[in-house]
Amino acid sequence: MRRALDIARNGPRGINPQVGAVLLSPEGDIIAEGWHRGAGTPHAEVDALSQLPPGAAHGATAVVTLEPCNHTGRTGPCSEALLDAGVARVVYAVADPNPRSAGGADRLHAAGVEVVQGVCHDEAADLLASWFTVQRLGRPHVTVKWAQSLDGRAAAEDGTSQWITGAEARADVHRRRGRADAIVVGTGTILADDPSLTAREEDGGLRPHQPIPVVLGRSEVPVDAAVRRHPHSLLQYDGDLDAALTDLRERGVQRVFVEGGPTIASAFLRAGIADEMLVYLAPVLLGGSRLALTDLGVASIDRARRLDVARIERLGDDLLIVARPHDTRTPEGEES
Repeated sequence: MRRALDIARNGPRGINPQVGAVLLSPEGDIIAEGWHRGAGTPHAEVDALSQLPPGAAHGATAVVTLEPCNHTGRTGPCSEALLDAGVARVVYAVADPNPRSAGGADRLHAAGVEVVQGVCHDEAADLLASWFTVQRLGRPHVTVKWAQSLDGRAAAEDGTSQWITGAEARADVHRRRGRADAIVVGTGTILADDPSLTAREEDGGLRPHQPIPVVLGRSEVPVDAAVRRHPHSLLQYDGDLDAALTDLRERGVQRVFVEGGPTIASAFLRAGIADEMLVYLAPVLLGGSRLALTDLGVASIDRARRLDVARIERLGDDLLIVARPHDTRTPEGEES
């Protein structure tokens, strides 16, 4: 399954999920591999089957990162292709959350195929997180990032904030920017810090993939702002988060990286529009009034926004805490 997850990443992120498939002989040897290469192309299972002569998959085990689909779209049902090939066993990581395409596991089981689910579930769910969000909520997957001192400040009292965290943490941020489809800040950040909103390599060069720069707020972005020189044209919205995300989704954006300072970060958190939070914690004390977050609409402790900590990473002297809302549900609809 981990091999299937590795090759799934060969596929592009788009309206369809990144999926990998590995076919094993009855003796357990790999006989074919495949992945989904984009909308309108064969799904991972069919891609793998196409590499074998007729009858070669009879009695084989298909290991797939996502439940085989059970509907006809631009391509036929993968469940049917597996049955036609004589596959005896199907192992998959996560269930398909889309009711139009789900049901492949049940169809295979009803036809006498042994079906095993949940292998490497968490790894597959992480790979497919943005696609799952689009399927469940109809909006892009939103990651909210902020950096803070140990005492919860985002900047010194004079407003300086650029170097709270160290080089390793900053490099990690740029790697994550490079995996996002859009990066979001507010006009306050544009006017105060003049960020370029690019994703850069450690040597300062641009990464191959650049997120679309998005600015929220009504203030005009200066014509000489660094973001105006971004490889992609700037998108600006008046601050309506739902409207902005709807438009970004229609533009094909699946992963949004919110990096816009306390006001914008707090707005997304207050609205409950945060699927993942990245908190870079620096071992410094700043004091003062410049808090990392502002009002979240929490009036009492029983209204606190509870989080599940997915992992904690050491980045040089800094810590990265990756957290998700406590009520985030898995694709199967159960608590994660």
